[in-house]
Amino acid sequence: MPSLKDLKLRIESIKSTRKITKAMQMVAAAKLRRAQDAAESARPYAERFNAVLGQLAASVGGSDTAPLLLRGTGKDEVHLLVVMTAERGLCGGFNTNIVKLARKKIEDLKAAGKTVKILTVGKKGREQLKREHADLFVGHVDLSEVKRIGYANAQDIAKDLLARFDGGEFDVATIFFAKFENVVSQVPTAQQVIPASFDAPEEGEAEATLYDYEPDEESILADLLPRGVATQIFAALLENGASEQGARMSAMDNATRNAGEMIDKLTIEYNRSRQAVITNELIEIISGAEAL
Repeated sequence: MPSLKDLKLRIESIKSTRKITKAMQMVAAAKLRRAQDAAESARPYAERFNAVLGQLAASVGGSDTAPLLLRGTGKDEVHLLVVMTAERGLCGGFNTNIVKLARKKIEDLKAAGKTVKILTVGKKGREQLKREHADLFVGHVDLSEVKRIGYANAQDIAKDLLARFDGGEFDVATIFFAKFENVVSQVPTAQQVIPASFDAPEEGEAEATLYDYEPDEESILADLLPRGVATQIFAALLENGASEQGARMSAMDNATRNAGEMIDKLTIEYNRSRQAVITNELIEIISGAEAL
């Protein structure tokens, strides 16, 4: 049974930890508001941009004159997985859930006889994946010094992907991130960015909107598709940022409550032990008095 001093030191230690987790929860809540606003503001632009590219791609079809980013290499042998996670931990299962989805994709591709390459964005994903798949790494993007994610960061990642694609290093590129829904729900998502993949337009939408393009669709796509890759990566980074803060806020809230429950439990144990010590002392005093 721990002594009164040990119990008191442990209670003080947990109280200090609770102060830290409470402060981290408040900081995450403040950052979440900005990150959520940024992610939600970017969604309409990204969706509309992809819709326009989808209409252009549908009009071009699978012709030989279509840009390489749209029609692809014609092969499906080498896959590049871009795993986006956080630079820091203490955010619940946020990083683990993204890595889990990437691991499943790696296993499925290997089972199909495909070659897999991994590009990591964020330290935590790299730390988890290198235990089993260090030999598949081809690059890493460090954002630990970036205070606020901007479009320039997405452009740098997109330029790296496009350079690797032009160099024939891979056939298909897929990004992994967490889509923000709310504070307690962040959905791990896999999205193919190269070759470009678009949702089919809804029935009646394509017929209702007819456009004449100048110059031709192929030229416009050749210019817009690289921007589309950067836009998709930027949207994914913003979604990840909001998801990370939401997950951290939820995790720190749970930690604060657990610390409070543990303090209450230890306080009860401390009071009982103290009461037992006092009772024993009283018994000794009374016994000594009676002996006299």
